[in-house]
Amino acid sequence: MSNDIKIKNGLTINIKGAAKNIIKKAAFPKSISLNPSDFHLIKPKMVVKVGNHVKAGDVVFYSKDNEEIKFCSPISGIVKDILRGAKRKIIEIVIDSDKTQKSKEFEISNFENLNGNDLKKLLLGSGCWPFIKQRPYDIIANPLDSPKSIFISTLSTAPISADFQIILDDQKNEFITGVQVLKKLTDGDLNICIEKDSKTFINEINDVVIHDVSGPHPAGNVGIQIHHVDPINSGEKVWTINPEDVAIIGRFFLTGVYNPLRTIAISGPPVKHPQYYKTIIGSKLSKIINDAGVKTDEQLRFINGDILTGSTVDKDNYLGFYNNTFSILREGNHYRMFGWIPFINNKVPSIYKTSFSWIFPDKKYDLDTNINGEERAFVVTGEMEKVFPMDIFPMQLLKECMVGNIEKMENLGIYEVAPEDFSLIDYSSSSKIEAQHIIRKGLDLMISEVG
Repeated sequence: MSNDIKIKNGLTINIKGAAKNIIKKAAFPKSISLNPSDFHLIKPKMVVKVGNHVKAGDVVFYSKDNEEIKFCSPISGIVKDILRGAKRKIIEIVIDSDKTQKSKEFEISNFENLNGNDLKKLLLGSGCWPFIKQRPYDIIANPLDSPKSIFISTLSTAPISADFQIILDDQKNEFITGVQVLKKLTDGDLNICIEKDSKTFINEINDVVIHDVSGPHPAGNVGIQIHHVDPINSGEKVWTINPEDVAIIGRFFLTGVYNPLRTIAISGPPVKHPQYYKTIIGSKLSKIINDAGVKTDEQLRFINGDILTGSTVDKDNYLGFYNNTFSILREGNHYRMFGWIPFINNKVPSIYKTSFSWIFPDKKYDLDTNINGEERAFVVTGEMEKVFPMDIFPMQLLKECMVGNIEKMENLGIYEVAPEDFSLIDYSSSSKIEAQHIIRKGLDLMISEVG
């Protein structure tokens, strides 16, 4: 069964440096990092101490609020450091890898005959559960809930982001097995969204609902797809999971070991060899960045994730838990003379005709991080609606999130959105507000007050 989702409102941002269809196997990391900040609102309770030895699949910490949700080591090695911040908040756990890798083995024989509850126990115990997130709130799913549906988006329309068709090409069996497992976790539909007219093995998977998606960014955002297929009302839950994470779950049930391989796209205008690398979740990135031909003596911004939603990190940092993209841009620490005048030095992708970008829709640009202005008051222009393909008033919702009006936030659709759905507003809004940050604070308020 296939259905069409056609997105009209949005913006395609063409940037140089998209990763080519080349996949290299990175050297096995000497160390990895688990960063609790990757798991929003999770308060970690440590199981290991500095100096302890762990196998791949051993529990490193679990959630204080729900001890069933466990976070496991991606490799075997020695716990080198547990970095803490203010009030002893855990910032990062660093594990040095063994020369010979060993994994904890799980009993998963005849998993096809297990019911949903038994599968949940295996996912929770193995460290695979954190891959499953829920809407509303865009947080790790509660295993006690029963979702009305599950969504997997296999296309990414964000600028210079990873192409999941390339990533899944050699993980077909693992992906299909992961889908079979996930189908047992819901009584509703398992929805897989693919790019329209793409030739993919996903079309051959049985007992799932396939949606052909077309249109500019943010057409690839799973929240946009949920809005057009199975909108979320108060009290309802929809689970989401990234495509390669489905393959990781499938690999676990095929092998009985936790092996979180991660394929990442190193991309951006300063990258000499933009391409894909196979590594492990949490790997240190410095060697991969150097191999991609990045001159680190330049003033660059390293972004864990895509350029619209990722977080700024140091080049010696570690790969984020959910990231398939590592983006690099030049710092935009320069001033544009008369930049406010139409048609003067204003040749970047824009929603306005004062940019020349609309004349050459396929041209790719060497963009930097310059935001070309400063924060100012909201002005009613309709510009937010041009890049926001939901039946929601984005400006009004942002205003209510800023003042914390819970009743109006509910009425305006707070349950349907996630910060990434507002990333284009961050890019295109003349007010230069941090819309994603405002929405995140609004969602956190809803969690604390409504649950």
